Amino acid sequence: MAKTKEKPIVAAEALRPYVQRAMTDPELREDLIAAFATARTLYGQLAKGKSVKERAEKVSEKDFQKDVQELIAGLTDASGRIQGKAKKKSHKVRNRVMLLTGVTLGVLYNPWTGQSTRDWIMDRVAGNGTGIDELEELQADLAADAAAAAEATEAAATAGNGSDS
Repeated sequence: MAKTKEKPIVAAEALRPYVQRAMTDPELREDLIAAFATARTLYGQLAKGKSVKERAEKVSEKDFQKDVQELIAGLTDASGRIQGKAKKKSHKVRNRVMLLTGVTLGVLYNPWTGQSTRDWIMDRVAGNGTGIDELEELQADLAADAAAAAEATEAAATAGNGSDS
């Protein structure tokens, strides 16, 4: 008889860290509450069926199966949080960057089109030597336009002052 009284105390001591974590972690509490609420609604839906056939039809519905999957996901998150396991990180971004890098390297070092692709990129990046000359011409045109506009404004101001007298 003494052994049966000792087992619940040992079990309670083993559960103490999990209960403490459930009490202090708000996200864990939310996960547990959501899981219990979902389980309650699922049980209520199954309890409404009078016969085995009605219950089987309910279980085969897509909405019911989706709710069961959500329940399982919520319980999995809660159990992982209780055990202190971190969620696995998603590697979507890393995988996409690696794929894009692989495709880019494949295009650049392709034996048939690689050299022409690299030449095309270098022409776009370097401007093919004409970019600086075109920029200087554009700057000279803008300076000439600004000087002409300043002369026109000055001439209009002089003409306006001469007519007032």
